[in-house]
Amino acid sequence: MPAGNILVADDDSAIRTVLNQALSRAGYEVRSTGNAATLWRWVSQGDGDLIITDVVLPDENAFDLLVRIKKTRPDLPVLIMSAQNTFMTAIRASERGAYEYLPKPFDLKELIAIVGRALSEPKERPRPPVKADDFESIPLVGRSPAMQEIYRVLARLMQTDLTVMISGESGTGKELVARALHDYGKRRSGPFVAINMAAIPRDLIESELFGHEKGAFTGANTRSAGRFEQAEGGTLFLDEIGDMPMEAQTRLLRVLQQGEYTTVGGRTPIKADVRIIAATNKDLRQLIQQGLFREDLFFRLNVVPLRLPPLRERTEDIADLIRHFFAQVEREGLPAKQIDQAALDRLRRHRWPGNVRELENLARRLAALYPQETITAAVVDAELSQPALAAPGESHGGGEENLSNAVERYLAQYFSGFDEGLPPPGLYHRILREVEAPLLSAALAATRGNQIRAADLLGVNRNTLRKKIRDLEIPVYRPSGS
Repeated sequence: MPAGNILVADDDSAIRTVLNQALSRAGYEVRSTGNAATLWRWVSQGDGDLIITDVVLPDENAFDLLVRIKKTRPDLPVLIMSAQNTFMTAIRASERGAYEYLPKPFDLKELIAIVGRALSEPKERPRPPVKADDFESIPLVGRSPAMQEIYRVLARLMQTDLTVMISGESGTGKELVARALHDYGKRRSGPFVAINMAAIPRDLIESELFGHEKGAFTGANTRSAGRFEQAEGGTLFLDEIGDMPMEAQTRLLRVLQQGEYTTVGGRTPIKADVRIIAATNKDLRQLIQQGLFREDLFFRLNVVPLRLPPLRERTEDIADLIRHFFAQVEREGLPAKQIDQAALDRLRRHRWPGNVRELENLARRLAALYPQETITAAVVDAELSQPALAAPGESHGGGEENLSNAVERYLAQYFSGFDEGLPPPGLYHRILREVEAPLLSAALAATRGNQIRAADLLGVNRNTLRKKIRDLEIPVYRPSGS
């Protein structure tokens, strides 16, 4: 007796044949069609225990058909296939009630396993729609298998309050993923509050997180709300959680265990209605072994682990990413750019220690500093041959040292031909000044005078940038024609 009746819809006859053979060998009865009309007729007649359909059918988009299917037969599992492998495809599949989203090309063994799971599990209760069309598309870009798996996990997590632990190197987009979980989840109407543990003095973290009462410590002249209170009803993103001191870890554990906290200096417990998303670029298990991170807190935070791959592990996404960033900076007023195939090949060979953030910064420099419309491999090679301004994982709050040290390293290489690697007396600081000034001017041009973004691009804090602008007498950036 067949294990179930599967309805397949895809306008590609080769895919229909492959699915028919694989599913039949697995013991299922299969009917296939190349259009939405036939599929809808079968569903209306009560046929089929599960549907596998491509998004793009010649007579109707499967997402529109899925809405009608769910109204007519809400318990019928539907697997959506798509070659349009974007985050929004996964979200739209989830919001319309698809059981699973499968990017093309897909693994047949995985598909058979999903079919078996869908037919054996209890029928799901209808989920509230995500309403992805209410939001602008966020820049989660990539069609690589690693990114497709992330899209699928995110789509499953949208309508939950599960705690998520995002791990990955600096620059891989951990906060972007946290924002996606918030903006497309059921807490999207609430606030999204982010706090970076590495950027706050250790003795102030508890006050920043939980707030403090007036007189709780020297300088506490008024009551102050903490990030938990600010994030009430929404999402709290705890970035660089591995840098949280042990005292604060103990208080955070109580929130996760009991759902309440007290302010610094306070005695009355406060209920917390907050979803927690944490992120780290460190190995927390290693920190546990070193006695620097609580094991019980790790297991409370690591309910759903989500690893973001470094860019060097998904180089097939570089073409989509660079074009996305070029389109982004064009909308901000910088010249439109294209990139040729040789330049893309050069980008794929780069190791990308700064990951996607490094690629974005490169795109901004290319758009701002090069007049030609098409970026060539020679231009990319010249840019990638320059020393980085900040090491991967280095905080942008490192101050004046980041920029000056980077320039000094560059000059040390420049003067390596001199005796003992030293420049002639008096020349070093003059060239240091001559290198910094055009570098800062270029960053300001790339960001159209936005000092906050220029500081981020350079890897320095805003106060450092302002001081450099003043000391080096760099003129205020004014767009051409103004």
